[in-house]
Amino acid sequence: MKRIVKHGLEVLQFEHPGFKGLTHGFFTRKGGVSTGHYSSLNQGGTVGDERLYTIENRKRAFAFFDRDVASIFDVWQVHGNTVICADKPRALDEPHIKADAIISNNPTLTLFMRFADCVPIILFDPVKKVIGGVHAGWKGTLNNIVKEAVIAMREQYSVNPVDIIAGIGPSIGPDHYIVGKEVYDLAAATFGPDLNQVVSIKKEKIHFNLWRANEYLLEKQRIKAIECAEICTACNLEDWYSHRAENGATGRFGALIALGEQHV
Repeated sequence: MKRIVKHGLEVLQFEHPGFKGLTHGFFTRKGGVSTGHYSSLNQGGTVGDERLYTIENRKRAFAFFDRDVASIFDVWQVHGNTVICADKPRALDEPHIKADAIISNNPTLTLFMRFADCVPIILFDPVKKVIGGVHAGWKGTLNNIVKEAVIAMREQYSVNPVDIIAGIGPSIGPDHYIVGKEVYDLAAATFGPDLNQVVSIKKEKIHFNLWRANEYLLEKQRIKAIECAEICTACNLEDWYSHRAENGATGRFGALIALGEQHV
């Protein structure tokens, strides 16, 4: 990934040439106004931070790409597999819809999602000009939310999955993501004979590779162009919020996606 620095903010972007024509980025925790556990560009409005701080942080994130904050469409992320097709912005005083994936073909919209270990996934069809953002923790991964997002893109916008470019962003890596038997059993049911691609046992602990799991599920949808950041949030606390590494006392970093050439 490449890093762009502007106005004290630092943003990482995918480098796959297929993402040309797409405005996107993952905001590190730098360059905001939040303090303490939330320092400093916290985008999470439900984690205990001051509301005025998160509003200012959001303004800074959108200004980075010269996007109007009023163009935002975001959701209440609930670790499910519901996909929302967005055609107009969410008014800032309008309640959030519960969902974990957003798709759109509206170039005036800015999709925005929040993360602190779960996997952020960007989907882009440069042929039909359709974008998608996905939030995949272990529940969303094992409920195959990426499949649901691809199906929705196909049904709503006639997208051919082979045209989709996918990016797997910064999230907790397999060395730090230890799960219990319940998750292991669910993963075994999902991945069957390929379980060893996504789960490993080290010192009697079960490590779940969310990166490879979502890459595998994307491949099953006939998506071949996949870039994986392989950046672990738990390993890089100077850049990212990590719910696990910080014992829940942390903020959320933002992922922004919009159609059109970016202005940075």
